[in-house]
Amino acid sequence: MIGATLHGLVLAFGLIIPLGAQNVFVFNQGAVQSRFLRVLPVIITASICDTLLIVAAVLGVSFVILTVSWLQFVLFGIGIFFLLYMGLSVWRSHGGSPSHREEEVSPKKQIAFAASVSLLNPHAILDTVGVIGTNSLSYTGTEKMAFTLACIFVSWAWFFGLAIAGRIVGNIDRTGTIVGKINKLSALIIWGVALYLIYQLFWGANTG
Repeated sequence: MIGATLHGLVLAFGLIIPLGAQNVFVFNQGAVQSRFLRVLPVIITASICDTLLIVAAVLGVSFVILTVSWLQFVLFGIGIFFLLYMGLSVWRSHGGSPSHREEEVSPKKQIAFAASVSLLNPHAILDTVGVIGTNSLSYTGTEKMAFTLACIFVSWAWFFGLAIAGRIVGNIDRTGTIVGKINKLSALIIWGVALYLIYQLFWGANTG
């Protein structure tokens, strides 16, 4: 069981570290929100969504997405739309001083955006299915449970850590200059992911 737990911890950590729209958005909200409590909606939403993807991958449910072409097309389309809209919202949000950060992304938008970059990102799903789902096949019973819980733990701990790191940056930035630049960089990364998905949707399948 210890081996399965360590396997899950290392594997999940390696998958979640790379820069992506989900990580960028969590960090961004940690930096721009006036209080840490205001970041909890995005942290919890992203963590729950990752938990659902991990459980679905381990149980084999999410393999359906890989075998239904029209479902993949719909998933890509919705994901692209949300990413473009989210990028625009983040780009328009100003850095401002800490006292003016109440105007940043609302809890409802946080939840919608976090859910969209988590559940509507085909590549995140493919990574979860292809890597975590495949690796889980090596285990059964309590070992599989330990592997799954380890992956889930890393996800929750990582998002809380990202938000805290963003919060530290936001507290240091008393003028809002750094936060403003983070907003712009976040938006560009989110749009970059959207453009990559567009490429994959219309040309990737033909060239792969």
